[in-house]
Amino acid sequence: MDGEALRRALADYEAGRKREIVSVPVRRAKLREFARVLARSKAELYAALTADLNRAPTETLLAELLPLLEIVRFLARKLPRLLKPRRLPWSWATFPARSELVREPFGRVLVVSTWNYPLLLALEPALGAYAAGNRVILKLSPRAPHTNGFIRRMLEQTFAADEILLLDDELPLAEALAFRYDYIFLTGSRESGRAALKAAAAYCTPATVELGGKNPCVVAENADLPTAARRIVWGKFFNAGQSCAAPDHLLVHRDVRDDLVNLIRENIRRMYGDHPLDGGAFPAMPDTAAYDRVCALSAGGRLLHGGDRDPEKRAVEPTVIDRIAADSPLLTEEVFAPLLPVLEYASETELLLKLQTQEKPLALYCFGGSAALRRALTEQFSAGAVVFNDVMVHFSNMHIPFGGVGASGFGAYHGERTLTTFTHEKPVVRQGTWLDLPLRYPPYRRMFRKLVEFFCHVR
Repeated sequence: MDGEALRRALADYEAGRKREIVSVPVRRAKLREFARVLARSKAELYAALTADLNRAPTETLLAELLPLLEIVRFLARKLPRLLKPRRLPWSWATFPARSELVREPFGRVLVVSTWNYPLLLALEPALGAYAAGNRVILKLSPRAPHTNGFIRRMLEQTFAADEILLLDDELPLAEALAFRYDYIFLTGSRESGRAALKAAAAYCTPATVELGGKNPCVVAENADLPTAARRIVWGKFFNAGQSCAAPDHLLVHRDVRDDLVNLIRENIRRMYGDHPLDGGAFPAMPDTAAYDRVCALSAGGRLLHGGDRDPEKRAVEPTVIDRIAADSPLLTEEVFAPLLPVLEYASETELLLKLQTQEKPLALYCFGGSAALRRALTEQFSAGAVVFNDVMVHFSNMHIPFGGVGASGFGAYHGERTLTTFTHEKPVVRQGTWLDLPLRYPPYRRMFRKLVEFFCHVR
């Protein structure tokens, strides 16, 4: 769908011809059918992600297919209960009224997805918005064309064209944002997030923006180093480091720095071999521009491990770097690549000072540390999430809200929180007529004021 077709579709909706909300039973049936179609098409999905990002099928299974199936099946199973009106407590101010919260869909929801996890980051919010009763306009990233084609075929087999409207992959984001929506949900860079918020502000449209950030990973002197090294290597180089929740850089206590770096090297060789690019199994960049950016970043310090590149495959092997200049883009920009900067600290006081200078990250990771340090990281620092002794696992738990704060975005989704995001909780008050005390109306009597002060403890 191009810009003109989108304009007509939105005009039709505004005119009232497509305002009918699909019933909950129909939504549940379509979600179940979509899950069946998606599971049967896994081989086609693996091929699409291999073509776009050279992604191994197992990584696609773990990072996209299983989480998406879990959330779709959860929504189909729990939708009636999650959308059921919720009774609210009694209040003397509204007696004898009955009050409840009704979840109503916003209406037209624009979902803008990105390319690093093109299936999950498009369809989890899009299907969540649909489950909530909205009409969805889905903007896919042009950087994953094979996966986009797969998504299009999956949706066409299950949903009507006016339930989930798919925009043309090449439609510029600015053109998609030029229209009025009832809610905007965007996953992407800070630049695209700012564009979405600017468009939303024009109509006071609510929005959720899921951005990235420089997620610090602290390794204290008492950390379990072998376990920390394994988990850091897995999380950092999963999908070639192209994960918004991946550890961005290490902050390692200087007493264990060398030991940790050696263990990281060993784990890179164990997981990816001595020459990760030779087998052709290591994930790639989506296009030449992304590859050139990563190559420029990798020149920003001393090479401790890796560094090989393959321009034909648009791939850079797992790379570890230290001695980085303070003004290097490795320290000032989100890395979002298979490059691991290693910084060190001498004391917890120095560490906390370093962390205080950084923007609020999407995730803050810490291995080991004293009880005081863990308490400080939990209570004194703002982050989308804080995870101890592991990385990225919080994203895999559907019951943990996922989202950023500050520069890493705002708003959250996953599980039930997805429906909270895409619905307005509307209070409905049903007041009775059998009791209508004249004391509530002017002229107010002194006795009424005294009674209110007495019962409300205003004394």
